[in-house]
Amino acid sequence: MTAMNDLLTINDASRWASAYLGKNVTPSNIAYLVQYGRVKKIGDNGATQIAQDDLLRYYQSYAGSREVNFKARLGDDLNWALSFDQYKEAETTKHVHRLHPYKGKFIPQLVGYFLDDHTDAFKTDVYFQKGDIVLDPFAGSGTTLVQAAELGMHAVGVDISAFNALIGNCKIGRYDFAEVKNELARITGALKEFLANSPIVEFEEKLLLALNQFNGRYFPVPDYKYRLRQGEIDEARYGAEKEKEFLPIYREWVKKYHVKLRQDSADGFLNKWYLQPVRDEIELVFSEIKKITNVNVKKIISVILSRAIRSCRATTHADLATLVEPVTATYYCHKHGKVCKPLFSMLKWWETYAKDTLKRLAQFDRIRTATFQMCLTGDSRTLDIFAELRRRNADFGALAERQKIRGIFSSPPYVGLIDYHEQHAYAYDLFGFQRRDEAEIGAMFKGQGREAKENYRRGISDVLNNCKRFLADDYHVFLVANDKYKMYPTIAENAGMKIVNQFKRPVLNRTEKDKGAYSEIIFHLQEK
Repeated sequence: MTAMNDLLTINDASRWASAYLGKNVTPSNIAYLVQYGRVKKIGDNGATQIAQDDLLRYYQSYAGSREVNFKARLGDDLNWALSFDQYKEAETTKHVHRLHPYKGKFIPQLVGYFLDDHTDAFKTDVYFQKGDIVLDPFAGSGTTLVQAAELGMHAVGVDISAFNALIGNCKIGRYDFAEVKNELARITGALKEFLANSPIVEFEEKLLLALNQFNGRYFPVPDYKYRLRQGEIDEARYGAEKEKEFLPIYREWVKKYHVKLRQDSADGFLNKWYLQPVRDEIELVFSEIKKITNVNVKKIISVILSRAIRSCRATTHADLATLVEPVTATYYCHKHGKVCKPLFSMLKWWETYAKDTLKRLAQFDRIRTATFQMCLTGDSRTLDIFAELRRRNADFGALAERQKIRGIFSSPPYVGLIDYHEQHAYAYDLFGFQRRDEAEIGAMFKGQGREAKENYRRGISDVLNNCKRFLADDYHVFLVANDKYKMYPTIAENAGMKIVNQFKRPVLNRTEKDKGAYSEIIFHLQEK
């Protein structure tokens, strides 16, 4: 047995932590703790070691405390089994679920828990069977559709946002992979040729070299972050000082290579939030995508472009979710603890996401079932789902009319919380989709006042009443919501439904890494 002050290698620490926590802790997990200053690195020359008592202190400050803390704040009725904390991020974002960023989506394990045929101490009945049709009237990025495809079920999604429907349909689309690869190679070649005639590549190489030397001197890894955590450095003062110190170097390179930073106009999202070199590349790639004749291939490559340009917005790494002000110069980055730069080229992200998308599509293709899935663009309060299915796919439409929809699994929007159109404003600008912000239920710009809440209750009720026309008589409806305004009992009543069960779950990994205690309820509704 080792003494508490023994030094551990990364691999030894992995084994010790796994035994201590009773769950798998990989060497990569330990390396992360070292890299980000959670525990102190001891040793150099590739022989990294850490003190066992340092590692113990870290885990004692957190391990086991989260469940106790959540229940103390949210109540003992919290169902920890629905936290899915045993899953790593790679599992909660498996295959096509991470095909494109989307704020406000639920994890696939939650959908699978209620759709599959297992039972446990909490889920005592099976609600859906293979071959059933599942409906998600607030389809978002298509999580329910994808999980239905995995489980051997058909699924229909409806979303008011044309871009959301594009993402969902691309996730469950079927592709000629050879053709997708060929088109990606053609477009990548055109982009590289474009950059070969531009000073941007050399400019970024020189700038990165200067940044690496500067950061190595003033923000050494992992010592700088460790000292920050120990309170030895005033980050605001020190970061601002070093940011100012590097600016003349940056300006010198910009001037030398004649780099145009801002666009001539700031009208519209694309003009405001992208540096001129990136905008030029976006237009080049988009013009090449327009040449693709296969519609499915054109759509999936458009989603790759959207994903790439989302990562290239001219903002700080810490402001990706909020977009405070466009950034055109180097800056001290609170997220990475060093001086960072804005992006001047999208090539890296384009190639990364092209490769990643092909991999994810292939992974999903190996496990999906021979079933129908489709996301419709429309208003779930009024859409004739069967008629639209018949128009889009006669076989699926006929099946749906014959056997009806077995039930709903959906996460409706919250009141005044997320602007579902604005989060993808860059895509609406580029692709020319019609925005229907006014038709959003619970739209962020409508606020959370009395009138907004009443409109929300009416909107969700109208969706349920419209969708009931297409459901089987013994339907099951599952709605995931944080009902802090206690609106869902009234919504159920207005829809002629009753709440037969509630599953209260902790939400552990919230959007933008919010670690506060937070829960949501899965309401199970049936005909009254």
